[in-house]
Order: sequence, then structure tokens, then C-alpha cells
Amino acid sequence: MRNELRNKYLSRPRHNRYLNATGNDKNRAKRLYNANIRLAQATHPILTQFEVVLRNSLNIQLSSHYVDTDWIINQKHGFMRNNSLRHSNFFLKRSVQKTEDKLTRRGIPITSGKIISDQTFGFWIALFLGHHYSLIAGQPIHIFVNKPTTEDRASIYSKLDDIRNFRNRVNHCEPLCFNGNNIDCNEVLNIRTKLYQLIEWIEPEIIPFFESIDNIQSKVDNIMRI
Repeated sequence: MRNELRNKYLSRPRHNRYLNATGNDKNRAKRLYNANIRLAQATHPILTQFEVVLRNSLNIQLSSHYVDTDWIINQKHGFMRNNSLRHSNFFLKRSVQKTEDKLTRRGIPITSGKIISDQTFGFWIALFLGHHYSLIAGQPIHIFVNKPTTEDRASIYSKLDDIRNFRNRVNHCEPLCFNGNNIDCNEVLNIRTKLYQLIEWIEPEIIPFFESIDNIQSKVDNIMRI
């Protein structure tokens, strides 16, 4: 891509960060930019599959707690409308209703499965926020059956929120290969470590599946050789 096109469509300030990190070497900067894209691509498989595991685990737990496989529909009129949630504008209830309205507009039958699959990562980790967590008797933490005793709701939420923020950065095409002006992928590796910790605490036997779709380390290695 010609420099004028890169600066016009990808923005000069964005590209300048890569130039600064490579000592103004245009060829290295270009290689680093492209390698950062490949690193972002490499994070998607484990991020998306972790979200699937998290939401399904929470669905199983809450279905059991409420003895109701349609809890996500029926709890719109249960804990999701508790007056204590007014300060958060009934986030969970509104999220479920938004999906129901979308399905209705499209003429698609409303089912719990469709509603569950449509909720955001933010919806699921919000169950670990204190104002929701207390209303559902602390059920969310029980999906982490193998967690150390030192881990509690707050520490689990912190890890999940770090993963969510990182996922948002990936989706907004932000650089993943810097610490200040230095080439550094430690943030990516730290998020990967947290994600594997959480998977292990849910179900260690699915770790090999994640490892089979994970090529983050090779992309990091490529970046550090630039």
C-alpha cells in the first residue's frame, strides 16, 4: 500500500506509532503493522470460544438454580426487575427485551437458546457484579469448580473484565504489540494466561481443545523478530 493511501485510510497517527517503534524504518513499520493484524486474528479463536464456554456454563448453573431452562426469559419478571437494579437501568432485563424485540421484528420464534446466544460478553460478566450477584445467591462463581480458595467474586470479575476490555481493543483494531513506544506483547500473553486459568477452573479437560486452536505464541514470536 502506498504511504499516501495508508496515511489517508489507516491514519497517520496510527502508522506513526509503528514508525516510532521501529526507529522510523518504513519497511519494518509496515511488517510490524501487518504482524499486529495477524496477532489480532490469532486471538479471536480462543476469545470467542471462551465466551461460548462461559455463557453455556452460566446458563447451565442458572437453569439448575431456578429449576427452569427458560430462566433467561422468565427472570425478566424475577430478579432482573428488582428495584435495587434501578441505578443500572435494569441492564440485564433491557438486554433480554432488546433481543426479544429483534426476534419479533424478524418473525423468529423467541426461544431461550436464541436469547442466550445473542447476549454480549458484557451481559454474562455483569452477573458477577455485586448488585446482580447477590440477587442470584452467588450462583455464577459455582461454574469455577476448580478455582483456588483465594479467588472470589471480585477477583473473578476483574479477570473477566480484563478479557472483555482486551476483546474490545482487538475488535477496534487497536495495537496489541506495544508497551509505550516499545515493541512488547506481554499484555496479550497475560490475557491469554488469565483466559487459560479461567478455563482450567471451569473444566481442565477442555484445555487441549483451546490449545489446538491457539497460535498466539507463534504470532508473538514473529513480532519480536521484526
